[in-house]
Amino acid sequence: MTSTKYIFVTGGVTSSLGKGIIAASLAKLLQSQGYRVTIQKLDPYINVDPGTLNPYEHGECYVTEDGAETDLDLGHYERFLNVPTSQANNVTTGRIYQSVIQKERRGEFLGKTVQVVPHITDEIKHRVQLLGKSGDYDIVITEIGGTVGDIESLPYIEAVRQLRWDLGENNGIVIHLTLVPYLSAAGELKTKPTQHSVKTLMESGVQADVLVCRTEHNLPKDLKRKLALFCNVKEDSVIQSIDASTIYDVPNLMLEEGLDKVVLEKLNLKSTKPDISRWNEFLKRHKNPKTEVTIGLIGKYVELQDSYKSILEAFIHAGAANEVKVKIESIHSEYLNSDNIEVKLSHLDGVLVAPGFGERGIEGKIDAVRFVRENNIPFLGICLGMQMAVIEFARNVLGIKDADSTEMNTETNNAVIDLMEEQKSITDKGGTMRLGAWACDLKMGSLVRDIYKAEAIEERHRHRYEFNGKYKEQLEKAGMLATGLNPDTGLVEIVEIPEHPWFVGVQYHPEYKSTVANPHPLFVAFVGAALKFRNKQKGVSMAQN
Repeated sequence: MTSTKYIFVTGGVTSSLGKGIIAASLAKLLQSQGYRVTIQKLDPYINVDPGTLNPYEHGECYVTEDGAETDLDLGHYERFLNVPTSQANNVTTGRIYQSVIQKERRGEFLGKTVQVVPHITDEIKHRVQLLGKSGDYDIVITEIGGTVGDIESLPYIEAVRQLRWDLGENNGIVIHLTLVPYLSAAGELKTKPTQHSVKTLMESGVQADVLVCRTEHNLPKDLKRKLALFCNVKEDSVIQSIDASTIYDVPNLMLEEGLDKVVLEKLNLKSTKPDISRWNEFLKRHKNPKTEVTIGLIGKYVELQDSYKSILEAFIHAGAANEVKVKIESIHSEYLNSDNIEVKLSHLDGVLVAPGFGERGIEGKIDAVRFVRENNIPFLGICLGMQMAVIEFARNVLGIKDADSTEMNTETNNAVIDLMEEQKSITDKGGTMRLGAWACDLKMGSLVRDIYKAEAIEERHRHRYEFNGKYKEQLEKAGMLATGLNPDTGLVEIVEIPEHPWFVGVQYHPEYKSTVANPHPLFVAFVGAALKFRNKQKGVSMAQN
């Protein structure tokens, strides 16, 4: 292969059509034919990255190995492809403009008037081709966020127009994802939204090569022919994307529709039969569980499930590995207290206290930790969840009643969770946390060392506050052990309680590294512990009857 090929995925006049899942599914099919594929996301908002966005605004902020705070679609890319993404895989308008303005300030444009065309579009083109020019990939899929026709998306569409011209024939194609709605009153599918969407794209000088049509009903052949005629594409390039029971069905649906064949033909690349047997083995286990466990997800953003997207997907992977269905019960920590805690948690087979920021809902999380600790219910605390476990133990086992985190209480006399020294002088919020992959040594004889089957690991972080090492000795004497330490800083990464059947708190985010091909060992072990707890409780209940 002489050069990298580029695929651009744009979205029609209706948002939330699932461009990320289509891009990831296509990439999976191409990867399964031996091509080295990566996916990047271009986001049209002016934030430099999603790191400062409220989860209610944008869903989860996903973190890469190199510490980039990115769009949650990058999580889908990694989960499908089992290939790490990086800073180069997510580009925002904010980052584009920031880079161009910095160049202008340095005098790099030699006194020229800086404009959207060519300077902003050139920067976009440069970012798009960074991955392609690395030599690591045969195909780069670029998902363009937002919808065609949005003012903020116009520079990206113009950059795509220019790139297709720059790259030449068979080196860059455009897939346009649109909606074909079904009007139940008329009993028919309507093609007008797709026609208008393609027309809007063409007004910007870009002709779609492939149409992927999101639909609730099968598209008849005559309707596909109509779309092909009025949208100026070949009939076999009109691809149906019907609603699926799970996102993990989409690669198979796209395979049936021949999306991979059409794309490879347009790129002048060889097409072979994809080997997705391992993927289908996962699907089989996922869809045919032998039993079920119920796990409580305790957080402060539970109204929007995308806030905990990677956690929910990690449970799907771990459930398949254990051949169980993991039923998630979302519990808002703000409404948890000592009066209702038993009703809310006593029927659960396991409890995960989720990550988060700020003081809202904190006491509810602490009450939840106390209940599961005292009732031997399997517990996994992630990031803030781990910190709440430390505070709860300090308060209720060590008797340090005012134990707290300086994130919630700057005046506390017993900050068992505190800022790192180097964080205390930082005033900017964006990109200033402990981010990305950090090393962790696992203590001999610990539960986590047994789970990971390794002496040392690397996990991704996204936090500012840390376990205060001054309290380590006290906590360990009372039964909460620090079983994972960063070898360079000595910072505590993992705590566990050996006397408890399964109690683990981790400062990092294991959910970011869970994929279909490699379910995260912590989640697999946690779901296994929940299943064991459920079977034990069931046995006790049957014995009582």
